[in-house]
Amino acid sequence: MKAVAIIPARGGSKRIPRKNIRDFCGRPIIAWSIQAALESGCFERVIVSTDDEEIAAVARRCGAETPFLRPAALADDYAGTVPVIAHAIEWLQIHGDAPEAVCCLYATAPLVQPEDIRRGRKALESESVDYTFSVTSYAFPIQRALRITDNGRAKMFYPEHVDTRSQDLEEAWHDAGQFYWGRSSSWVSAKPILTTDAIPIRLPRERVQDIDTPEDWQRAQWLLKAMQVKESDGE
Repeated sequence: MKAVAIIPARGGSKRIPRKNIRDFCGRPIIAWSIQAALESGCFERVIVSTDDEEIAAVARRCGAETPFLRPAALADDYAGTVPVIAHAIEWLQIHGDAPEAVCCLYATAPLVQPEDIRRGRKALESESVDYTFSVTSYAFPIQRALRITDNGRAKMFYPEHVDTRSQDLEEAWHDAGQFYWGRSSSWVSAKPILTTDAIPIRLPRERVQDIDTPEDWQRAQWLLKAMQVKESDGE
């Protein structure tokens, strides 16, 4: 199966300006995703889809390709992942290098591991599904979640579980926001990812951190440093 990695990295991030190339543990954060893609051995090409010349230059220095600049219509705050990946696939098709499968790998996923990327590919190849994608479990039962009311009081989302033991509640999972393997036809036809036609690739919580705020950024750095210490200790 011919496969390509596409790393979306637009230039207009708002909550953390220049997030995709900001220094993260001594390297531009996008470098970690590029390295994992290259080390996975899964891809004929590792491509960064960006609208930003500076990001493109950083990506190339880190070992990725930037054969095109993404159009402005796919680089605003409302551009979805599926259209961005579909645009890249269509560009490759026009230029005679159409892949059978594409892995969307987020630029701000410094905890992603090559082995997990390989597991995603293997699952896509072994089953008749549209996608495979990374997930992790919630640390606390979602059935015991609370909302804070307008008057500052607590109210359960699921009051029927007020007396249910945590160990008797079904475990819940969420999108880990690291990678999404998909068949090129699924991306181009805009099939939704989070359906029963996708296989979840389970990751431990200590290797997952969504990065949307400065606090998220700091926590992700702590997690990466802890992973590096664990690896150096041979565990």
